[in-house]
Amino acid sequence: MVNIDIAMKDAMTVNGALGVALVDLASGMSLGVLGGTDDLDLAVAAAGHTELVRAKLRTMEMLGLEGAIEDVLITLTKQYHLIRPLTSHTGGGLFLVLVLDRARSNLAMARHRLKQIEADLDL
Repeated sequence: MVNIDIAMKDAMTVNGALGVALVDLASGMSLGVLGGTDDLDLAVAAAGHTELVRAKLRTMEMLGLEGAIEDVLITLTKQYHLIRPLTSHTGGGLFLVLVLDRARSNLAMARHRLKQIEADLDL
Protein backbone atom coordinates (compact mmCIF):
# COMPACT_ATOMS: atom_id res chain seq x y z
CA MET A 1 0.00 0.00 0.00
CA VAL A 2 1.21 3.49 -0.86
CA ASN A 3 0.24 6.94 0.34
CA ILE A 4 -1.16 9.82 -1.72
CA ASP A 5 2.22 11.45 -2.40
CA ILE A 6 3.78 8.26 -3.73
CA ALA A 7 0.68 7.41 -5.78
CA MET A 8 0.70 10.83 -7.41
CA LYS A 9 4.42 10.63 -8.15
CA ASP A 10 3.83 7.19 -9.68
CA ALA A 11 1.07 8.63 -11.86
CA MET A 12 3.44 11.31 -13.12
CA THR A 13 5.79 8.57 -14.40
CA VAL A 14 3.17 7.48 -16.94
CA ASN A 15 4.40 8.40 -20.43
CA GLY A 16 2.95 11.76 -21.43
CA ALA A 17 1.66 12.69 -17.96
CA LEU A 18 1.05 16.42 -17.60
CA GLY A 19 -0.59 16.38 -14.20
CA VAL A 20 -2.57 14.41 -11.66
CA ALA A 21 -5.07 15.35 -8.97
CA LEU A 22 -6.88 13.53 -6.19
CA VAL A 23 -10.36 15.03 -5.97
CA ASP A 24 -13.18 14.96 -3.41
CA LEU A 25 -16.45 14.24 -5.22
CA ALA A 26 -18.58 15.95 -2.55
CA SER A 27 -16.81 19.32 -2.72
CA GLY A 28 -14.97 19.27 -6.05
CA MET A 29 -11.82 20.31 -4.22
CA SER A 30 -8.42 18.84 -4.98
CA LEU A 31 -6.87 17.05 -2.03
CA GLY A 32 -3.58 16.79 -3.85
CA VAL A 33 -2.16 18.07 -7.12
CA LEU A 34 1.08 17.32 -8.93
CA GLY A 35 2.18 18.73 -12.26
CA GLY A 36 0.16 21.01 -14.47
CA THR A 37 1.17 23.64 -16.99
CA ASP A 38 0.48 27.30 -17.66
CA ASP A 39 -2.42 26.14 -19.83
CA LEU A 40 -3.61 23.44 -17.43
CA ASP A 41 -5.00 24.47 -14.05
CA LEU A 42 -5.62 21.13 -12.36
CA ALA A 43 -7.85 22.68 -9.68
CA VAL A 44 -10.20 24.01 -12.36
CA ALA A 45 -10.09 20.69 -14.24
CA ALA A 46 -10.85 18.81 -11.00
CA ALA A 47 -13.88 20.96 -10.26
CA GLY A 48 -15.22 20.51 -13.79
CA HIS A 49 -14.64 16.78 -13.78
CA THR A 50 -16.51 16.56 -10.47
CA GLU A 51 -19.65 17.78 -12.23
CA LEU A 52 -19.15 15.21 -14.97
CA VAL A 53 -18.77 12.31 -12.51
CA ARG A 54 -21.81 13.48 -10.53
CA ALA A 55 -23.88 13.67 -13.72
CA LYS A 56 -22.88 10.15 -14.74
CA LEU A 57 -23.71 8.77 -11.30
CA ARG A 58 -27.15 10.44 -11.44
CA THR A 59 -27.74 9.02 -14.93
CA MET A 60 -26.76 5.53 -13.81
CA GLU A 61 -29.19 5.82 -10.90
CA MET A 62 -32.04 7.03 -13.12
CA LEU A 63 -31.42 4.15 -15.53
CA GLY A 64 -31.22 1.65 -12.70
CA LEU A 65 -27.76 0.56 -13.76
CA GLU A 66 -25.85 -1.57 -11.29
CA GLY A 67 -22.12 -1.44 -10.81
CA ALA A 68 -19.73 1.45 -10.61
CA ILE A 69 -17.81 3.76 -12.88
CA GLU A 70 -14.50 2.11 -13.69
CA ASP A 71 -13.04 5.11 -15.47
CA VAL A 72 -14.06 8.03 -17.65
CA LEU A 73 -12.05 9.16 -20.64
CA ILE A 74 -12.24 12.62 -22.14
CA THR A 75 -10.39 13.00 -25.41
CA LEU A 76 -9.35 16.47 -26.43
CA THR A 77 -7.36 17.56 -29.47
CA LYS A 78 -4.06 17.55 -27.57
CA GLN A 79 -4.87 15.83 -24.28
CA TYR A 80 -6.52 12.84 -22.65
CA HIS A 81 -8.20 13.33 -19.28
CA LEU A 82 -8.50 9.99 -17.49
CA ILE A 83 -10.77 9.93 -14.44
CA ARG A 84 -10.70 6.95 -12.05
CA PRO A 85 -12.97 6.79 -8.97
CA LEU A 86 -11.36 5.12 -5.97
CA THR A 87 -12.96 1.84 -4.97
CA SER A 88 -11.37 1.10 -1.60
CA HIS A 89 -13.49 1.48 1.53
CA THR A 90 -11.29 4.40 2.61
CA GLY A 91 -11.31 6.05 -0.83
CA GLY A 92 -15.06 6.27 -1.35
CA GLY A 93 -16.11 9.64 -2.71
CA LEU A 94 -12.66 10.38 -4.18
CA PHE A 95 -11.31 10.10 -7.70
CA LEU A 96 -8.03 10.51 -9.53
CA VAL A 97 -7.65 12.66 -12.63
CA LEU A 98 -4.63 12.00 -14.84
CA VAL A 99 -4.05 14.44 -17.68
CA LEU A 100 -1.93 13.16 -20.55
CA ASP A 101 -0.28 14.71 -23.58
CA ARG A 102 -2.07 12.88 -26.37
CA ALA A 103 0.97 12.83 -28.68
CA ARG A 104 3.28 11.27 -26.07
CA SER A 105 1.01 8.81 -24.28
CA ASN A 106 -0.29 5.31 -24.75
CA LEU A 107 -3.87 5.34 -23.56
CA ALA A 108 -4.11 1.60 -22.88
CA MET A 109 -0.94 1.63 -20.81
CA ALA A 110 -2.06 4.75 -18.95
CA ARG A 111 -5.39 3.13 -18.04
CA HIS A 112 -3.62 -0.01 -16.89
CA ARG A 113 -1.11 1.94 -14.78
CA LEU A 114 -3.76 4.18 -13.21
CA LYS A 115 -5.76 1.08 -12.26
CA GLN A 116 -2.68 -0.32 -10.50
CA ILE A 117 -2.01 2.97 -8.72
CA GLU A 118 -5.63 3.17 -7.55
CA ALA A 119 -5.51 -0.42 -6.26
CA ASP A 120 -2.30 0.25 -4.28
CA LEU A 121 -3.42 3.57 -2.80
CA ASP A 122 -4.02 3.52 0.96
CA LEU A 123 -5.76 6.53 2.44
